[in-house]
Amino acid sequence: MSASPKLISAIDLETQHRAGTGPAILDVRLAEDHARDRIPGALSNCVFEVAVGERMRTLAPDKNTPLCIYGANKESQEAVMACEKLSRAGYTRVSRLDGGIAAWTGAGFPTEGTHESVDTPAIPTGRRILDLGESRVEWTGRNLLNKHRGSIAIKSGYLDFDGATITGGEVVISMRDIHCDDLAGTPLHDVLVAHLCSDDFFDTERFPEAKIVLRSVRFDANAAPGGQNLNVEADLTLKGVTAPVSFTASAGLDADGRPAAQASFAIDRTQWSVLYGSGKFFHRLAGHLVNDLIELQLRVVVMA
Repeated sequence: MSASPKLISAIDLETQHRAGTGPAILDVRLAEDHARDRIPGALSNCVFEVAVGERMRTLAPDKNTPLCIYGANKESQEAVMACEKLSRAGYTRVSRLDGGIAAWTGAGFPTEGTHESVDTPAIPTGRRILDLGESRVEWTGRNLLNKHRGSIAIKSGYLDFDGATITGGEVVISMRDIHCDDLAGTPLHDVLVAHLCSDDFFDTERFPEAKIVLRSVRFDANAAPGGQNLNVEADLTLKGVTAPVSFTASAGLDADGRPAAQASFAIDRTQWSVLYGSGKFFHRLAGHLVNDLIELQLRVVVMA
C-alpha cells in the first residue's frame, strides 16, 4: 500500500514559491475551474479525465519531480485521488495542499485566471416538452434463470416547472414500439415482441399507449449531486388499469443546461392485469413461469 502524501499548508507553499524553492503545482480540478481561478503558475490535469495519466507523462516526465497537488477544498476528494494515481504511476515526491485552493484564497493569497462567476442556468417557469430523441423507457423482465431487456418508445410528454420545482408532468409510452435489445437481429426478437404485444401480456391492439402522470414531486435538499434527489408519486396507466407508483429519481441540468432526470424502479405487472406466467395466478407453470416484477428505467430530457 502506498504511503500517504505529505500535506503542505497554503502558507508554507506560498513561502517556498516566493523563495523559488517550491514544487511544481498541479491543479486536478475541472479544466474550466482551472481557467477561472488557479494558484499562480499551476498546471492543469483534471483527474476525472481518462487521459490524466498520459497527460502527466508530458507535464512531468521525470517521476522524481517535486509535485504539490491541489483540489477544491478539504471536503472534495479529487486531490486525494490524484495523489493515489501518481503514487501508483511511480511519482516519488508528491505532496498535497491541505484544504485545496479554498485554503489558499482563505489565507489571502491571490489567484490568476478569468475570475468569471459560475452561474447556474435558470429554469423558465411553465411547461417544457420532452426531447423524444433523448428521452426513453428501458425494461428488464426475468424468469427464474434468464432475463430479457429492451426499450419502449416514448410518444410524447412534458414536465411543468415553477422555477426549479417540478409541479407536474406526463409521459405517454407507445406500447406497440417494444424492442428487445438482447435478441436484436435474431429470429426470436420478433417472436418475443409479438408475445409481449399479444393479449398474453400488454394487448397493444386494444391498449396501444401507457401513461405516467406525476402527482407529487418532492425535492430532497440533502441529496448529494448525482444522488436520488427527487421523491416521485405518480399514476401509471397500463392495459387500461391506473394504479399508483412511487420512486426516486436523480435530476439536474445536462451540459446544455436542459433539465433531465433518470429513475429506476420495479412494478408488479399483475396490478395492471398482466398475468401471463404469474405464479400467483397459475399453478404448475414449469418453464413458463415469469417473474411478476418488471424493472423500468425512465430517462427524461426536456427540449432546449
